Amino acid sequence: MNILLLGSKSASRQMLLKQMNIPFVLIDQNADETICDWTLPFEQVVSSIARYKMKQVIMPAIDKQELFVLTADTLSQTLDGTISGKPTCREDAIAKLKAARKGMRTGTTFCLEKRIYTFEQWQTIDRIEQFVDAHYKFVVPDNWIDRYLENSSSFASSGAIAIEEYGSQFLESVDGSYTTIIGLPLYELRLALEKIGFFN
Repeated sequence: MNILLLGSKSASRQMLLKQMNIPFVLIDQNADETICDWTLPFEQVVSSIARYKMKQVIMPAIDKQELFVLTADTLSQTLDGTISGKPTCREDAIAKLKAARKGMRTGTTFCLEKRIYTFEQWQTIDRIEQFVDAHYKFVVPDNWIDRYLENSSSFASSGAIAIEEYGSQFLESVDGSYTTIIGLPLYELRLALEKIGFFN
């Protein structure tokens, strides 16, 4: 059975892969997202960071000639076009939550590569990159903000928005991929894994 190499520290992505029964191993990547061009259009920003993470993955010493590698990035965008990632502090998280009441867009890009070890180095022989987004309203009233921040993974989530588990009670509506908001669009990822030969 193939094992997916996941270049991400995201607990949400790990949870989603476990729900898919996809065996995976965490690998390091040292991408500095701040050096990417955040002035690009939303989709291009998200995709450029996911690609950069793929370039920065550290391939492990595994006695196998063929491996599959996955990286991803998730960002949020307010109705006025402001792009944001994880909150930097409590005040930033609160500001992001208040902005989400009017409606938000979250996009995730995943990069999936099939690599082989040849001539003493890893070569990419197949690659799939896909951006998937969703529009939604996430409403945390003022008197619930403290409880939400204490009981959710908001500080590890794009836009401070954690729609799973405790946070699910504040999700008013979704138009698009639910799992892309969490961190991986599972329907599209399954199709990509099939296409690239992961399940063979």
